Amino acid sequence: MGYQIGICDTMFARVDMFAIADRAIKDSGEDILVERYTVPGVKDLPVAAKKLFEEHGCDIVLALGMPGKESIDKMCSHEASQGLIEVQLLESKHILEIFVHLDEAKDEKDLLEIARRRTYDHTINAIALLKGKTELSEKAGKGIRQGRDNAGEIIWKE
Repeated sequence: MGYQIGICDTMFARVDMFAIADRAIKDSGEDILVERYTVPGVKDLPVAAKKLFEEHGCDIVLALGMPGKESIDKMCSHEASQGLIEVQLLESKHILEIFVHLDEAKDEKDLLEIARRRTYDHTINAIALLKGKTELSEKAGKGIRQGRDNAGEIIWKE
């Protein structure tokens, strides 16, 4: 049997991030079962993630959200992040928080591109994490980003 990935997403998101994650999973060619759990907003993601682990037997969870531009939205996304971290520690399993903040894009086209790249790339990262703790090691220290251009590596020499 393959892996089971839980994907929790929100009604508030302006982009169907689930469809992007689902496409990345299909493109991977891996034997993966997907469990979806949709909630109203980002603060509802931690309990959805916990339920995906406990009630649906997921091996890893993707938490997809799109916080708004207002200061209250930033506070809510911070609280959601803290909850997701707590669930990770309680379950000893990874949750990849894939948040796209509405104020990080210059327009709707840019928002869609950030959401597409970040969601797709992090989904591929989740699949790699399922394969083992060193699957991403060759990418360490390279300044790799999800959603924007890579920052780039700074070469260290002894």
